Amino acid sequence: MNDEYLCLALAANPGETEPAFKSRLVAFWSYFLRSRPDAYESVYSEATEFEQDKGLLVRRYMVHPDGLLTLLPDLAAHGIAFQPVDEDDHYSKAEASASDWFQIDH
Repeated sequence: MNDEYLCLALAANPGETEPAFKSRLVAFWSYFLRSRPDAYESVYSEATEFEQDKGLLVRRYMVHPDGLLTLLPDLAAHGIAFQPVDEDDHYSKAEASASDWFQIDH
């Protein structure tokens, strides 16, 4: 796996609170880790904070491009909305490890 990542932004439902969205994300990532451990390895880091984007709560993740092929359909199947991924906007490992990103322990 090379050391370039894409930014994946997961979006809450309109009006969804941070605790409710966080709970749905924990449930999804628990499922994904257990059912697709190899694909989970492609998720490198998570933003340390939720953000607001167009009136919705958003949590950003740095994901290896190969992992998106498995991850995106699973997100959709579990009702987790995501913003379009800019596949031309690659981030280095250093950028995905900056202080505003939490590296995911694999």
